[in-house]
Amino acid sequence: MKKYSVKIISREKKEKLMQKYHSKGPYELKAAVHGTCLKFLTDNKEFKEMWEDNFEPMPDTIRPHARLFAVRDGRGLQVLYEPVSKTAIVKNCDYYGWIKSIGLALVADFMDDFTSEHRRYSIHGSFVDKGGRGIGIVGTSGSGKTTLTYGLLLDEDFSFLTDDWFFVRLTESDILVFSSEKNSYVRSDLAKTWPRLKKKLSGLKMDNKERAILDVRKLFGSDRIRKDSTLSLFVILMRKKGQLPLRKLSRKEALDFMLKNDFCNPHQLVRSKARIDQKKKFLNELFGNVPVYLLNTVETPEQSLARLRELAKRYLG
Repeated sequence: MKKYSVKIISREKKEKLMQKYHSKGPYELKAAVHGTCLKFLTDNKEFKEMWEDNFEPMPDTIRPHARLFAVRDGRGLQVLYEPVSKTAIVKNCDYYGWIKSIGLALVADFMDDFTSEHRRYSIHGSFVDKGGRGIGIVGTSGSGKTTLTYGLLLDEDFSFLTDDWFFVRLTESDILVFSSEKNSYVRSDLAKTWPRLKKKLSGLKMDNKERAILDVRKLFGSDRIRKDSTLSLFVILMRKKGQLPLRKLSRKEALDFMLKNDFCNPHQLVRSKARIDQKKKFLNELFGNVPVYLLNTVETPEQSLARLRELAKRYLG
């Protein structure tokens, strides 16, 4: 799928557009994303309904830390961003996956700018827990992050934290991890790879991209859903022929891979030198405190999953 570009706009331009779209009376919702209030305004009823299923609601009395507009206006996809007020305006997007990811990118950008003794960082990736410790999984586009995440979760010893984005706090003793969403946005073909999921995935209301919001509690049970965990293993996925299927990376190798591949995150609203340096500093510290492996998913999903399970057994028990 073709990537979008982000255009930075002035505060004056943002104010004019906000007045224009507010006058049309769009749907307005507030989401609670790891203590951050994200306001969503849209004229798309399907986006509104999916957002409600996707995120925890925030009381209307809480003022927003960031705002996201998703509207129809003219022709062609546009993503506009005013970084001071953390306001993103997305025009003519027909893909909810980008809408919710831009929303999470807004929260990430707010956290990157927010100074606190307990600083939070964001990672575009999935996280699976086992007994309070877990695996963070990131990957290049099409490398199988979602496939392997749900493959691991077929084992009832594992619990779900997120399949798309998580937040991290570094402490002296642990690497604390926190979830971002209430439910997940998944592909309809997930059950083709893992037939055991077919029955529970049937009957979902699919959008125009053959994806749907999945109630993870119904899929795994409430006792297998976690809001927080600690990071004990970091796995980077890629799919490239002629490379080893699995190898451990040094801190420098892991950091170099993430830099070369845009931090495995296409949803970044700001790519300034200062922001890149900030991410480099965080990842350098992270990779110095947790084992990192590169898993090349050129094998079958079953073979790649077997390698991932072996890593989990080694580092999580």
